[in-house]
Amino acid sequence: MLYKNSVILIGNITRDIELKALPTGMKIANFSIATNRTWKDKTGAKKDETEFHNLVAFGKTAEVIEQYCHKGDQILIDGRLHTSSWEDKETKAKRYKTEIMVESFQFGQKKGQNATRTGDSTQNEGNTDSYTQEASTGQNTPETGAPQEVSPEDIPF
Repeated sequence: MLYKNSVILIGNITRDIELKALPTGMKIANFSIATNRTWKDKTGAKKDETEFHNLVAFGKTAEVIEQYCHKGDQILIDGRLHTSSWEDKETKAKRYKTEIMVESFQFGQKKGQNATRTGDSTQNEGNTDSYTQEASTGQNTPETGAPQEVSPEDIPF
């Protein structure tokens, strides 16, 4: 049986990154991003919805995000959902917190930067480097180059 827990988000960082260290020395970055959705309702009126997501990054990934990303910057996140639970000491109620554990990310547009539109693809004028957290070594490896364009012939269905 195959199971998959995967999240891909493109959004804007909503606050400066908080970088902390565990007693072991491993760095942890906590931050949040906002994603937007636009649609038309039954009457044809344009509607907007903003969703906020809490994220956690570890190790070198956390350090790079904290160093180069700031409030308002766009970022692409590839990660997984993780839910923690605990009992509230005052109310004795069970509480839950769902976060996205960052496995890799890609820099997006910096605040105030415009994207240029070419055909059906959007290209950033900014940095397109991405970083991947390697599960076996805990090391990050940079992948350089712009995202590849997909043509309709490449789609298998």
